[in-house]
Amino acid sequence: MAHASVASLTRTIESLLTSKSPMQSLTCDHREEICDLHEKIGSLEVFLKNFEKNNVSGEMTDFEVEVKEVANIVEQTIQLRVTEVVLVNNEKTHERLSDTLQLVAQDMDRIWKESAKIQDKGKQVSEGSLVQDFSSPTNNILNVNNNMVGRDDQKEQLLENLTGNYSGEPKVIPIVGMGGIGKTTLAKEVYNHESILCRFDVRAWATISQQPNIKEVLLSLLQSTIKMDDTVKTKGEAELADMLQKSLKRKRCLIVLDDIWSCEVWDGVRRCFPTEDNAGSRILLTTRNNEVACYVDTENLSLRMSFMDQDESWSLFKSVAFSSEALPYEFETVGKKITDECHGLPLTIVVVAGLLKSKSAIDDWETVAKGVKSFLTNDLDEQCSRVLGLSYNHLTSDLKTCLLHFGIFPEDCEIPAKKLMRSWMAEGFLKLENDLEGEAEKCLQELVDRCLVLVCKKSLDGTKIRSCKVHDLIYDLCAREIQRESIFIMNDIVLGVSDLECRYLSMQKMQPFKRVTGDKVDYCPYGLYRALLTPVHQKDHDNNDLLKRTRSIFPFHLEDLIFPPVLKSELIHFKLLKVLELRHIEIDVFPQQILSLIWLRYLSLHCHENLDIPPEICRLWNLQFIFQGPQKFSGRSVLITFPEEIWGLMQLRHLKLSKFYLPNPPRVSADKGSHMGFSNIQTISYLSPRCCTKEVIMGIQNLKKLGIRGYETDSNGLLNNLVHLQQLETLSFTDCDSELLPASAKVFPATLKKLKLKRTWLSWSYLDIIAELPNLEVLKLMDGACSGKEWYPNGRGFTRLKVLLIEDYYLKYWKVTDDNFPVLKRLMLRYCYTLKEIPIEFAEINTLQLIELTSCLPELGESAARIQKEQEDLGNNPVDVHISDPLSDEEEEEEVYYLDASEDDDEC
Repeated sequence: MAHASVASLTRTIESLLTSKSPMQSLTCDHREEICDLHEKIGSLEVFLKNFEKNNVSGEMTDFEVEVKEVANIVEQTIQLRVTEVVLVNNEKTHERLSDTLQLVAQDMDRIWKESAKIQDKGKQVSEGSLVQDFSSPTNNILNVNNNMVGRDDQKEQLLENLTGNYSGEPKVIPIVGMGGIGKTTLAKEVYNHESILCRFDVRAWATISQQPNIKEVLLSLLQSTIKMDDTVKTKGEAELADMLQKSLKRKRCLIVLDDIWSCEVWDGVRRCFPTEDNAGSRILLTTRNNEVACYVDTENLSLRMSFMDQDESWSLFKSVAFSSEALPYEFETVGKKITDECHGLPLTIVVVAGLLKSKSAIDDWETVAKGVKSFLTNDLDEQCSRVLGLSYNHLTSDLKTCLLHFGIFPEDCEIPAKKLMRSWMAEGFLKLENDLEGEAEKCLQELVDRCLVLVCKKSLDGTKIRSCKVHDLIYDLCAREIQRESIFIMNDIVLGVSDLECRYLSMQKMQPFKRVTGDKVDYCPYGLYRALLTPVHQKDHDNNDLLKRTRSIFPFHLEDLIFPPVLKSELIHFKLLKVLELRHIEIDVFPQQILSLIWLRYLSLHCHENLDIPPEICRLWNLQFIFQGPQKFSGRSVLITFPEEIWGLMQLRHLKLSKFYLPNPPRVSADKGSHMGFSNIQTISYLSPRCCTKEVIMGIQNLKKLGIRGYETDSNGLLNNLVHLQQLETLSFTDCDSELLPASAKVFPATLKKLKLKRTWLSWSYLDIIAELPNLEVLKLMDGACSGKEWYPNGRGFTRLKVLLIEDYYLKYWKVTDDNFPVLKRLMLRYCYTLKEIPIEFAEINTLQLIELTSCLPELGESAARIQKEQEDLGNNPVDVHISDPLSDEEEEEEVYYLDASEDDDEC
């Protein structure tokens, strides 16, 4: 797509012109040439956006191919010349940059004139005619109706089979049908059904997919059966299988295995489940393969998914396209035609409905109806693929690019939303605006609204997407489009071993995009990277050309490695790299070669020892993200120490490390109070408490999320400086001395909405200070947040709190007054091994919607039931109660130990 290439070029030029760029002094002699180039490229970008919007055939015109090729080459050439100026900075490099700018200006002049001719001849379709921009409204991202429509008979049959009285071995119930017919949706519907929640002691879900990773499947199932810690993840398959079998014994279990493709995989997984002492247990699996269904079904319990009938199809279409809005007659007529052409396939119906949901012009509907009808074929799989392609072609250029990014992750992978959106930002898919994160959320919202992306998990307060994925058929579409190499090329890089047992990076082994099978991964014992390259239409590419065009490197299938020396030496050749993720490779010294990668925007490293960052880090003036990979469980935090020069990284947005030291910023003038600062910073964690000086805090005033970690006793009073963070919304204290925390609610920023405390060992009475925070909506009291057995809040407090999470092993007595938590919506109690009662006053909270209990005493569940009944007696809607992994009598007597909860620290 030409627009994506031109947009990327625009971002590069803008980075040279920004007033806060250190490149200003190096490029000041060329500023006029760069400004002229920026103006022409900006006009071309606007033209292409409209041009591509109206070209919904999916095929690029000759003009678009030429523009894409020229834009990619121009961007690459400018970046290489600027790199020379930064690293060498002599008269010769400046002359070469000047010559290059003149040449590329001529190329862009030629393209710009061609676009002007197209406009003059009226070949550009104006906005508002033919097919318009099918963008969705900016509704709340979570308003998509995820409830199943229709299928009532099949749902009832499945519930009966799951809850019926059967003796002997666990019964296996397969759901079989083609891709997109609703197998997973039906499985999820019954998995969360009230009758299932009441009947089974344990529920566990794992997605298998075409290339299953058995270890990941076992870990996924174990998450629902045991208390997970980091040591579990280091165990091998055999040990995990043994743990799973033991954890399921003598329990009535429901195991869901989603998307099984072969009988061999079933044979490998089923051995992990006990066959004795599990009467009443069920294994529910979904598959497209009828052979698999017949193979596993020994009781004739298979449920074969049929296509939706006309009424069900129309109900589903309406629920997505119109929600609760009134339906005009003319739209109903066209809508039913479209629905009929979808042949009862749910995925096709919801995707087409998602495409049309915001359109008020009947002409748009007629156009789509013709497009869907043209895809009629006897092969329903092929027809579904074509309809999905229609929806893809109607996406704007930036949305296409963002959707294709799902194709770089493994199939059926549940992707953390923040990781996905940060990749979009670092790749340059989004405009350089102050609110890049908001723009990324908007793009994800539109993809969800169009039913192209599935929401997997939400934040505790329900306002954010935590993780997401795409349907297999959407994934296949992404794979096909990536293979066309219109936006980026995806290659594989293999770390191999020579005859002398030396590791090496084999660039010649970079192959065009392929799905990596287990065999191929076994063949590459030291792992595999994926690389994204800028596409060009040359037939032959030498190794040096591949290196120059590589813009992203990230691990795909790696075990933890010590940093191979040869990889260090090769990094210097990736001159235009934007994204470098080496989180699975341990380092003990910062690699000097990285300091030459001046276009780097995203850097993720993994260190197992304290690390000093060199002053030359200031060269990486494009850096927006610095992350540290996950640490193995070691009982201590690695300290990263930054130099003063870090304050020169003016584009920095997210700085997320296990623990780091940030020095005071340098002064920018003789004025005593004037210091440098990060104007774009959004997230900082985990900062050492001794760094919370007034100078540092004033340098990060725009911060929205802050994490603080450390027991430093020389930091008393420094946290009072937090009051200056007037945009802070999320705050986290981990492993902090209780005496360090502010002694007054007035010291906390008034804007604070989310607070997490973990291993701070505060007295429960300290929470009376927290209760005074005027805008606090989410409070997480994680393991070791408070010390003691009693919590008796003093007076009115928590007036705006909506979500309360308590994870405390020793809390035994809890009382509240009538005016505590007046607007609470969600109460979550985890690992409360000694608490036996929830205060009955919670029954008087009209807003309370959910009580969620995990690994708690049975008495606590009975207490929640009393609150339910009390609410009914008061005439209120009774609160929902979800109970998982209740403690047995045996478990109550076991020794209590602390676990590192698997919470996303980024979520407060």
